Amino acid sequence: MTQGEKLARLREVIAGYESALVCFSGGVDSTFLLRVAHDVLGERCTALTAVSVTMAASERGAAVELGQQMGVRHEVVESREMERAGFAANPVDRCYHCKAELLEIARPVADRLGLHEVLLGTNRDDLGDHRPGLKAADERGARHPLVEAGLTKAEIRALSQELGLSTWDKPQLACLSSRFPYGTEITPERLRQVDEFEEGLRGLGFRQLRVRYHGEVARLELDVEAMARVLAPGVREAVVTLGRRLGFTFVALDLAGFASGSMNQLIGLRRTHAA
Repeated sequence: MTQGEKLARLREVIAGYESALVCFSGGVDSTFLLRVAHDVLGERCTALTAVSVTMAASERGAAVELGQQMGVRHEVVESREMERAGFAANPVDRCYHCKAELLEIARPVADRLGLHEVLLGTNRDDLGDHRPGLKAADERGARHPLVEAGLTKAEIRALSQELGLSTWDKPQLACLSSRFPYGTEITPERLRQVDEFEEGLRGLGFRQLRVRYHGEVARLELDVEAMARVLAPGVREAVVTLGRRLGFTFVALDLAGFASGSMNQLIGLRRTHAA
């Protein structure tokens, strides 16, 4: 199918829902899904944003602003995944607990508002990675209309641009918990460290980035094109100073560059070593 045909298919899928609650983080996928769902369902569509310490502080306000711009009814609720048994220990299936928390919040909200379906912004590309959250979603009856329509991340960005959405070229986002190697304890203080470091890097003009937490070491993943600039006189010193102010003894640049889900590589290494 062409990109346009996939958009038509998405509208058809959503039209088959009597009403829907869209889990909305303000990222590329959920913003696109919310826009199309609201176009199709109108007042029978509501956005839900679950905020917690694992969500970047800057993204909380951005999601509310986006919802207002689209004129969508928007529910903002507190998520407490840090209180779920096992989550803070950061097991390999951490995302299962996070998604379970989100959907166990979303379903009662949908019921209260008389909405039938709970929608997630999962796209087709997400199906090939380590995604235990998908299991939690399937167990709780969430829908993945972008997957049903066969839409990839690149297609969603292109269609978002056609629809005039400001998020079309927004850098990839992920829960702050993804900055920690599996097995490394997640705490509010450590989340604050990586969040503030990433926000500081954005303030220096860097866009697509991750600050990976390795105890005393902060490992920076940047687009390859940005590596020369981070090493430029003045910038390098500012980055190191920022990292040390936030409690990191060492600030390291990962020469492999930015890679979404790079911590998942450790799963394969562990399995290889175990064998």
